[in-house]
Amino acid sequence: MSSGSYKQLLDSLMHCNEQLLELAKNQGQHTSQAMMQKSLEDVSKAMNEGMKHPENLIEHQVNWWQSQLQLFQNAMLKQAGQEIDPVIQPPKGDRRFRDPQWEDNPWYDYIKQAYLLTAKNLLETVDQFEDLDEESKERLRFFTRQAVNALAPSNFIGSNPELLQLTMESGGDNLVRGLKQMAKDMMRSAGTLNVSMTDESVFTLGEDLASTPGKVVHQSRLYELLQYSPSTETVAKRPILIVPPFVNKYYILDLRPENSLVKYLVDQGHTVLMISWVNPDLSHADVDFEDFVVDGVIDALLAVEKVTGEAEVNAVGYCIGGTALTTALAYMAAKRMKSRVKSATLFTTILDFAQPGELGVFINDAVVTAMEQQNAEQGVMDGRQLAVTFSLLRENNLYWNYYVDGYLKGKSPVAFDLLHWNCDNTNVAGKTHSTMLRRFYLNNELIQPGAFTVRGTKIDLGKITTPTYFVSTVDDHIALWKGNYEGMRQLGGKKTFVLGESGHIAGIINPPGGKYGHYIASGADELNADEWLAQAKHNEGSWWPAWNQWLGSLTKAKPVPARELNEALPDAPGEYVQVRLNSTTAKDEEAI
Repeated sequence: MSSGSYKQLLDSLMHCNEQLLELAKNQGQHTSQAMMQKSLEDVSKAMNEGMKHPENLIEHQVNWWQSQLQLFQNAMLKQAGQEIDPVIQPPKGDRRFRDPQWEDNPWYDYIKQAYLLTAKNLLETVDQFEDLDEESKERLRFFTRQAVNALAPSNFIGSNPELLQLTMESGGDNLVRGLKQMAKDMMRSAGTLNVSMTDESVFTLGEDLASTPGKVVHQSRLYELLQYSPSTETVAKRPILIVPPFVNKYYILDLRPENSLVKYLVDQGHTVLMISWVNPDLSHADVDFEDFVVDGVIDALLAVEKVTGEAEVNAVGYCIGGTALTTALAYMAAKRMKSRVKSATLFTTILDFAQPGELGVFINDAVVTAMEQQNAEQGVMDGRQLAVTFSLLRENNLYWNYYVDGYLKGKSPVAFDLLHWNCDNTNVAGKTHSTMLRRFYLNNELIQPGAFTVRGTKIDLGKITTPTYFVSTVDDHIALWKGNYEGMRQLGGKKTFVLGESGHIAGIINPPGGKYGHYIASGADELNADEWLAQAKHNEGSWWPAWNQWLGSLTKAKPVPARELNEALPDAPGEYVQVRLNSTTAKDEEAI
């Protein structure tokens, strides 16, 4: 390494250390302490259970030692030139060990397999505690997995042949570039290192992404309402109102023209309106979930009538936006308000929170109480912290791979539309976040008639008689499809259920011509999830056309002339979506 590169490396290390200290001051200490305490309790429980049946652990440990001895022997034979079958292989889809040296070099092959055996042993050990309650087991599995994946040899220069070779060939320049990127990331992080996934400067909203033409037809404290320009001479009489999640930005539904759900619907002859939620700051600390229901969803329904002249809509809700939409339907039913929503389509929407997926490891009274205290003190839940939490649910694909590429290989972040959206973080108002954690995830109040209230009105999902179209996805780890199915069964009215292939995003953003299929069947009113799936038909390709046909079947009204927009109105995508949390300034760049 040259003297110049060495000095750059030292300077970058000093700068990163200063940033780490600053981050540590701002971390949510209440939550960290609560998580640590709960983890220690789980470990204590596991140790007590292990002492009751030591023979199981001893047998498991002996098997592991035997495998390790066999592995060492294999490494010696491979070093001598013999062909040896591996003791263990990386799981399918594991991209950490793709470099040929992990297999060709006997000692790196040994390091790889020794690690995989140890990781497998540790994770299997959790399952040896037969009498440990499932909730504690899930937490132990999660944090054990986090630990073993963080300690993977692929994450360190000395044990990763590709990184070691790159560092030697470049004279350490890869580390200098990586540390500069780390310093930049620390500046835009909020208590937890938010690793760059994409180059945030590449895309411009309204040009490269979120580019479907439209206007901002209404603005309130909580949202802007976008209406999209027609592309057909006539349109369906009943408009479509989309309620996206308020924990992300709406333009996941309008990325590029070829995968934009908004453009697809417009081209099918629909008048489409979209809520674009505000990115909350301290002035929104008083905003609760019920405000998103009344001052958000219901207010938007009134605004749709004002700008289109139509009182009835087909409504769409995505993820927590679907939860808000459904709660609004129950509120209007309880208040005996005029039924404006004639159909509700719900994408990956949780109503029954009994199966929270891997987020469940964070859901217990101690941690929720700590997060409530943090939310009360800070006013908002910083979206950058939430982003890291969700990334760590799929840590190898959404965290450590970017850590290695960015900080150890020194690669510049890629330009990718979906990653740009994923990194375009939004805050959550503190009161709203606390309500979701305790009243939904912890207490599961939404499916209990009368337990949850909106502005003093008791909510009962069973009073909803609107026809509903549920879309969930097989590999969704955030909103498990069987849990979504059970939530759907809480509703009144006629229900249709569709199960898409892939996950929370790719299974929804799956336009015609996409690679994922879907399952669809009748009987969602009477059958449980397993029974429904057993008789569901698999269809190749996107579910979008089937859904569009379903929308068309709901009314006999004839199409109307296309609704042209007032050119004097501000252009979509509007103002609220432009607010970013993680941008660095020119001054920051100069300091780095």
